[in-house]
Amino acid sequence: MSLSTHVLDTGAGRPAAGIAVRLEKIILGFDGQPRGWRLVAEAETDTDGRVAALPADGPGRWRLVFDTAERSPFFPEVTITFHIDDPAAHHHVPLLLAPYGLSSYRGS
Repeated sequence: MSLSTHVLDTGAGRPAAGIAVRLEKIILGFDGQPRGWRLVAEAETDTDGRVAALPADGPGRWRLVFDTAERSPFFPEVTITFHIDDPAAHHHVPLLLAPYGLSSYRGS
């Protein structure tokens, strides 16, 4: 299984380098209910705004937390929660960030 992300600063028209990114996985209790999040990895986007390889280790609910305070005072932190059900597939989760807007999608 592979997971990557890419942050683009659409307000500036270029990749967002130096963004701190946390990868977290949901913790489920014995009853199957969410109990919180477990930190799996921390990384920083490279000069092209990418984190090419994050260590997602299986199916389930995951989230990426981006520290975007230096890029957007309105969105100081962005959290994208997603579900992986096919561990054989590559999962790419981009973030398009502007001063007062953001977007994400499942990339390839």
